[in-house]
Amino acid sequence: MFRTKRSVLIRRLWRSRAPGGEEEEEAVAGEPGAAAEAQVHACGRGRRCCLGKAGCGGRSSAGVETELKALTHAMLKRLKERQLEGLLHAVESRGGARTPCLLLPAKADSRLGQHWYPLPVLLCKVFRWPDLRHCSEVKRLCCCESYGKAHSELVCCNPHHLSRLCELESLPPPYSRYPTDFLKPTADCPDSVPSSTETGGTNCLAPGGLSDSQVLQEPGDQSHWCMVAYWEEKMRVGRLYSVQEPSLDIFYDLPQGNGFCLGQLNSDNKSQLVQKVRSKIGYGIQLTKEVDGVWVYNRSNYPIFIKSATLDNPDSRTLLVHKVFPGFSIKAFDYEKVYSLQRPNDHEFMQQPWTRFTVQISFVKGWGQCYTRQFISSCPCWLEVIFNNR
Repeated sequence: MFRTKRSVLIRRLWRSRAPGGEEEEEAVAGEPGAAAEAQVHACGRGRRCCLGKAGCGGRSSAGVETELKALTHAMLKRLKERQLEGLLHAVESRGGARTPCLLLPAKADSRLGQHWYPLPVLLCKVFRWPDLRHCSEVKRLCCCESYGKAHSELVCCNPHHLSRLCELESLPPPYSRYPTDFLKPTADCPDSVPSSTETGGTNCLAPGGLSDSQVLQEPGDQSHWCMVAYWEEKMRVGRLYSVQEPSLDIFYDLPQGNGFCLGQLNSDNKSQLVQKVRSKIGYGIQLTKEVDGVWVYNRSNYPIFIKSATLDNPDSRTLLVHKVFPGFSIKAFDYEKVYSLQRPNDHEFMQQPWTRFTVQISFVKGWGQCYTRQFISSCPCWLEVIFNNR
C-alpha cells in the first residue's frame, strides 16, 4: 500500500516526539504538588536553578500515550502539506534551522485527560517538554510573528518559536554560591586592564571583573546597547563585538545562526578541554534586548552557566552562578533593577560600579565553590556581555 506524502510527514513527526515522563503523568491524577515532587526526584533532587529539565523521566503510561497520539494525529491532519514540512524541519533540526511560523486559530484548544491545552502548549508538550502544563511556563522568541501580540485570531504553534522559562530557586544550591571575597583584584593584577581593549592579548584578569567594561565609561559612540567579548580560559579571542540589533545569535560554526560566529575567530589555544567544549557550543545562545530587560536563550544541546548582578538577591553577599538547560530562557539583565543595587560591603562593587552592567556566561562548564574551577577565567569557553549604561 502506497502512503501519501502527508501521511509520511505525520508519521515522521510522531516518531520525532519528545520522550514522555511517567512520573509527571502519574502526578497529574494525584495531588496538586505531586508533579513537582516527582519532577524534583527525577531531575536531580531539586538542586538546580531551572525547573523542568527536558528529557527527565521515563515513558508515559500506555493510556496517556494512546490518547496523546490520537489527539496529535487529529491536529496534524488539519495542517496543510507545506505546514507539515515546516513543522518537521523545525522538529528535526531541534530549532537550529530558521523555520516559518505555524499560524493556527488561537482558540482551538485541545483536551488531554482532564486538562485543556492551547495548541502552542500542546505542540511544545509533544515535541519538546512532556511535563509542560501551562502557557505561563513558556516565552515566545522575538523571531516569532506572535511575539508581543496578546490577542490575535491566529497564533504561532511552532514549538521552536518558544522557550521554557527558567525558574530560579529562592535558596541557591551550594555549588552556585560565589562569595564576593573571590572578586577582589589580585596583587599581581590590581587594575585588571588588558593591554588592548581592541584585541585583548593579556593574561591579566580579575576573577570576577570584566576587563574591558571600562570602554563603556568613556564618551564616544553609544549606538550599541552591549558589547560581547569571547574568552578561552584567561585569554580573550578576537575583538569586542558591538551589538546594535535587538537580537544577536552567538554560535560556533556557520551556518548555525546570523551574528557572532565564534568559530571564525583565530585562537591559538591548543588545550584539549577547550577544543572539546568548542565542539559543544553548536547553536550557542540568543541574546535579546526586550522591554523588560535582556534575555538569554540557550539554543545549544548543553547547559550554560550565567552570573549577573540583577539575578542576585540585593541583600545577599554572594553572587550566584545559575545553570540554564537547553531550550530554556532567563532574564539575565534588568535595566531597572541594576540602578537600585547597592552592596556597601562589596569593595569591588563599590569601587568599580560598571561591574553591575556585565554578565558572564560559560558554555558547558560551570564554576563556583563545588567545582574545581573557582573563577570563570578557568572555564574553557565563556563570554563577557558588557551593557551600555545609558
